[in-house]
Amino acid sequence: MIELFDEDFDAIELVDGALILNKAVAPETQVYWAEQEIARLLKEAEQALVHESNEKQRFESLLRLFYREWGFCGDIDAYFSSENAFIDKVLERRKGIPVSLGSILLYLSRKLGFPVEAVTFPTQFLLKLTWPGEVAVYINPYDGEYVSTSTLRAWLIGHEGTLAKLKPKHLAVADNPTVIGRWLALLKSALLREEKYTLALRCTDLALTFVPDDPYEIRDRGFIYQQLDCHQIAVSDFEYFIEQCPEDPAIELLKNQVSAMSETLITLH
Repeated sequence: MIELFDEDFDAIELVDGALILNKAVAPETQVYWAEQEIARLLKEAEQALVHESNEKQRFESLLRLFYREWGFCGDIDAYFSSENAFIDKVLERRKGIPVSLGSILLYLSRKLGFPVEAVTFPTQFLLKLTWPGEVAVYINPYDGEYVSTSTLRAWLIGHEGTLAKLKPKHLAVADNPTVIGRWLALLKSALLREEKYTLALRCTDLALTFVPDDPYEIRDRGFIYQQLDCHQIAVSDFEYFIEQCPEDPAIELLKNQVSAMSETLITLH
């Protein structure tokens, strides 16, 4: 497993960090091909925008190029597929989710000189566009549409409840480690849903290089080991979680699972 630290991600573009993450989880990730494809798209975009002098119109042209001509779009049919979290697959299929589509569009935008930044809104990844002297606007990378403040409020209420208030922290610019951390959690969830436990375990191991003692990550690792029939390790991880988080609602269920697995281990020995 590759050990990655926050400063590594801060020093590179988000899409490059995503490719490092992808390869750490799935070694067969086509990193070189993805890098070459992104470089090709950037060159094509530069050529398409070369005669456009107005910056705002240039950016609108980039959006049209990305979503209409190149055909990038949100994966409506299989939103939770793990393929949507792997950059090479997104480039190949031209389908993804906000964070994967957004990381590619963010890279192209920044290379073309547009003032675009990443935002990890509670419900999804957004792009923040701030023209000099103007109020920031927000773009949903899933479809390339601008998102109004009222829509953001509605999303937040749907996520946190009717008393939720839209605050500046919700729209703060996110650093790469924060985005990569959420990306990793999303990828792990997708792989667990698909019962790809070996790959999900790599996600957990990678997450624990950032926060080695995270009890929830260790609990998830225990669940994965349980599915892989590595019950002794699973019991150890579950016991750690029970000790660290005694008030968690899932404690009684975990205690029962630990008891059952422990009896099995005793029987086997």
